[in-house]
Amino acid sequence: MVKVKAWISAARLRTLPLSISGIITGSAMAYEEGFFRWSVCVLALLTTLGFQILSNFANDYGDGLKGTDNQERVGPMRAMQSGLLSETELKRGIIFTILITLLISTALIYTAFGSNDLIISMVFFLLGIGAILAAVNYTVGRSAYGYRGLGDIFVFAFFGIVAVGGSFFLFAHHLNALLFLPAITIGLWSTAVLNLNNMRDRIPDKRANKNTLAVILGKKVSKTYHYMLIIGGFLAVVVYFFLSKEWLWACISLLVVLPLGMHLITVAANKNPALLDPELKKVALSTFLFSILFALGYWL
Repeated sequence: MVKVKAWISAARLRTLPLSISGIITGSAMAYEEGFFRWSVCVLALLTTLGFQILSNFANDYGDGLKGTDNQERVGPMRAMQSGLLSETELKRGIIFTILITLLISTALIYTAFGSNDLIISMVFFLLGIGAILAAVNYTVGRSAYGYRGLGDIFVFAFFGIVAVGGSFFLFAHHLNALLFLPAITIGLWSTAVLNLNNMRDRIPDKRANKNTLAVILGKKVSKTYHYMLIIGGFLAVVVYFFLSKEWLWACISLLVVLPLGMHLITVAANKNPALLDPELKKVALSTFLFSILFALGYWL
């Protein structure tokens, strides 16, 4: 029972709603255009959850090996750091999660494209491999990009552009320019969650030579960058609503301005990085709520 709880802890369930926000958003736009299929939607959600859990296991493993997770860590204690899971156990968990996620993603690609579109299927399979490499290499290995200030770029790309655009393409087999605006919104707000995490851990990360963007930018500029991520996400989706002329349901999904507005006030007044930890959940759940309301608006 202790091991089960340790694996659940290592999976970091609170990060999972954010990871599927892009899939929900892309699926909603596919529904509006008449391309939605439940089989594709469910497999896409499971694939994305697999990638996120893999990333969480790999982060636990990589930061544990590098000594970044130590007594100075501000956030929740990691499984390897606390000794609940060993290095070998986490490595096996990573391999197992990769295999399961590859199986699900293969089923997704086949369900979406069948055996006719071989080239497109191969492109999506390579995207899946890229997502696995990105999930693992964030903290694992000598060239871990999370230690070189590049995590924000990958989060924006995979949580936003790939998740929204890719999920839409799985349904519709084509893209349109407008869908990239909500993709930018999801991508920027997902990046804001990572930035909050890095702002919270900025001081211990700096001592451990984990050069996140928050470490590179410093306290003041990191806050300014954070404001830009949240506000930029709002601007992108407002432009989308204006161009698509869907004002009725736009009002529904933009209700997230309330929690995110309060969040910005909290961040602006913050002086103790440890107190930023609850804000991660606030931004992640606000992004998830946006995607749900976005989908609800199309359904209505």
